[in-house]
Amino acid sequence: MPPEPAGKTEQTGLPGGSALAGFFLSGFLLALLGAILPAWGYHRDPADFVAVGNYFLALASGIVASAYLARPLMRKRGLSFLLVFGCAISCVALLYLALVPPPHSDWWRVAGCLVLGAGAGCVNQGLFYAISARYQADPAGTVNRGGIWYGLGCLAATMLVAGTFYAYTVPSILIFMAVVPGFFAVIYARRSYPTPAESAHPTFRQALQDFRSPGAVLFAMLLFLQFGNEWSIAGWLPLLLIRRVGLSPSSGLVVLTWYWLFLLAGRLVAVAILPRVRHGRLLMGSVLSAIFGCLILFSTNNGFGAITAALFIGAGFASIYPLVAEAIGRRFPYYHPGFFNGIFSLALTGGLLAPATLGYAASVWGVGVVIGIPLLGSILVMILLILIWLESKVTGR
Repeated sequence: MPPEPAGKTEQTGLPGGSALAGFFLSGFLLALLGAILPAWGYHRDPADFVAVGNYFLALASGIVASAYLARPLMRKRGLSFLLVFGCAISCVALLYLALVPPPHSDWWRVAGCLVLGAGAGCVNQGLFYAISARYQADPAGTVNRGGIWYGLGCLAATMLVAGTFYAYTVPSILIFMAVVPGFFAVIYARRSYPTPAESAHPTFRQALQDFRSPGAVLFAMLLFLQFGNEWSIAGWLPLLLIRRVGLSPSSGLVVLTWYWLFLLAGRLVAVAILPRVRHGRLLMGSVLSAIFGCLILFSTNNGFGAITAALFIGAGFASIYPLVAEAIGRRFPYYHPGFFNGIFSLALTGGLLAPATLGYAASVWGVGVVIGIPLLGSILVMILLILIWLESKVTGR
């Protein structure tokens, strides 16, 4: 598949439309690990928590490695090829994981998670380039729609595992899941996306100069911490509820489904009310809601308390990303797809490093430590919000 000429448009006539839907696939792939861990039986022995940490670390490493793979592929073969390639290797990774469930060695699954992360990273980088024109026309709408598709993918992956937990074997579930990236590979193979010319955007060095300001560093730290908070819950909530509260694996997955549902619904509500409420109050209310939810999760001993905690945590996390992304769009109005993919990948890597760290910590201090990371992270997010507010007052930006 040769590279597409820069002036060629997507066949639908709506630049980046189907690419935005591709964020569904990104969320689907990255939420898979938190949902499949109970099916693999990692709720039984605390000694297995180290392996769980290795899985998340491998997934994050694959995303980092994809940065060195995606750009050469896109330059040589074009943007459509990169998207198809990312979908294809994600599909292969899921089929491979279906072949190596426990009791196979953990390291076989670590290798599969590494490849899965590389595939998801290639898809993410391709998507950021594919939505370039749409972002330039409507930055806030593009960011919000992409986030909604991403949340739908996370919810779909969890619902698929929860709904088939007792009906099918783990290999069968993973084979079903492999159909999703295969479906997207077919879609992207039938569409053409223009590969943006390097001269069409500011260089990475030019973009990096803007992110040397204190405000930009605070924004980056905020996204890094917030993704870590969200994925600590997404990766460990079922295991925490199974071992600490005594829920069954399927019930733990149902609560995780509620968490993604509350997060997605809260994000939709936040987008709708943004023009009508003061952003500072909404952000502080969101952080306090997340902290309150973590305290409920710490003290609960039943399923109702677990769902209530998921409600407050998901609703609390929901509005932070849209507000921060909107603020970044105002402060840095141009769009450099490679650069913003790097910022997103950095935040996402932070999000996956948090549950990886929890795996190693839980093997030493017990699964209860899982509550500590998002609780501490939410407090740090509140501190960063205050610092960003002070910086904006001082600079007038």
